Amino acid sequence: MSEAREKHVVVVGGGVIGMSVAWRAAAAGHRVRLVDAEPASGASYVAGGMLAPVAEAWPGEEELLELGSESLRQWPAFADELGRASGLPSGLRGAGTLVVGVDSADRTELDNLADYLARLGRAVTRLSGREVRRLEPSLGPAVRGGLEVPGDLAVDNRQALIALRAAATAVGVDFVAAHAKRVRPGAVELENSTVDCDVAVIAAGVNSGALHPVLQDRIRPVKGEILRLRARATALPPPNRTIRGPVRGRQTYLVPRDDGGLVLGATQYEVGFDTEVTVGGVRDLIADAERLMPGLAEYQLVEAAAGLRPSTDDNLPALGWLEPGVLAATGHHRGGFLLAPVTVEAVLALLRGEEPAAEVKAADPSRWGEQQCSS
Repeated sequence: MSEAREKHVVVVGGGVIGMSVAWRAAAAGHRVRLVDAEPASGASYVAGGMLAPVAEAWPGEEELLELGSESLRQWPAFADELGRASGLPSGLRGAGTLVVGVDSADRTELDNLADYLARLGRAVTRLSGREVRRLEPSLGPAVRGGLEVPGDLAVDNRQALIALRAAATAVGVDFVAAHAKRVRPGAVELENSTVDCDVAVIAAGVNSGALHPVLQDRIRPVKGEILRLRARATALPPPNRTIRGPVRGRQTYLVPRDDGGLVLGATQYEVGFDTEVTVGGVRDLIADAERLMPGLAEYQLVEAAAGLRPSTDDNLPALGWLEPGVLAATGHHRGGFLLAPVTVEAVLALLRGEEPAAEVKAADPSRWGEQQCSS
C-alpha cells in the first residue's frame, strides 16, 4: 500500500548519494535534514566520475551490471533535472568509453570481456590499435587494440556535487554540520544532541558500518589514489572519451574534464582508513597512464589525493530497510555516481511504501540474512 504522506527524513551523509537523496526527497514534499560535518567531501570529492557499468562489467557480477545499466539509463534525465533545479551545470559528459590494452595479456583480457558481454547480449565494437588511435590521437603506439563502449557516460564529480548542494538548498534541505554516532528508529544520535525523524537514511559511505548493527562489518573501506592533471599549452589535449583498461594487469582509467583537465586513477588497497597518498601509488598511476598516453609528461600535476570506497563483499550496495524507520543507501563501492539515480528512485519508492525497481532487489540488505522490515 502506498504511503504518500509527508515524512520527516534525516539523511546521514553528504556525499553524492546522501545529497541526491536529500534533494529529491525534499522535492517530493518531505521535510529533510542532512547530517554531515563536511558535505561534498570524502570519496565523492575524490572520485573519477565514470558512469561505465558495461566497461567495468565482471563475470559473477551480473546483478551489479543490471543495476548499473538501469541507473545509467536514468542519468541523462537526472542530469537535466539537476541542472534545472540548481541553475548550474550537472557535469555530465556523453562521449563514451574506450577500453584498451597494451600487450598480449591485456588483449586477451579485452577479448574475454567482449565475449562475456556478447553472451549477455551487450555487444561492443572491437578495434585495432590503429582504429583506437584514429578515434583518440593522443593515445600512443603501445596501445595494441581496444573496445568501444559508446553508451557509457562520465560526470565531473565536483561540478555535480556543487549542483547537488545548490539544488538541495533550493528545496529547503536543512544541513546539519555534525557527526552522527548512531541511527535508530525515530532518531539520529549526534555527538551532543539527537535529531528526531520518521525515517533515517544511512548514506554515510565508509562510516555507515558504525551507525547501525546490520551494517557493522558489512561495509569496509577500499583505498583508491587518484591524480588530477591539466594540459599545458605545449601538450596534446586530453582524449575526448574516457580511456580505461588493463596495463600490465592493473586497471587504469583516464577521465577527461571540459577545462582541459584529466583524472587518472585508480589504485586499490585494503588498508583500513588510511587516506595518505603514497609515492608508489603515484608512480604506478603515472607509469601506467603514460603507457596509454605518452604525452602526459607535458601535463601539469594539479592534485594527488586518496579516498575510501565503501565496499561490500559482493560489491553490491546496501539499499533497503534495515528495520522500521531506518533505510540503508550505502556501500556503493566505486559506483556512487553511477548508481545515484537508481538509488534515489528506490529510496523515494520505499518512502512511499512501494516496492523499488526489480533491479534493486539484489541490493536489499536482507541478502545478509538479517531480519528486515518495511516502514
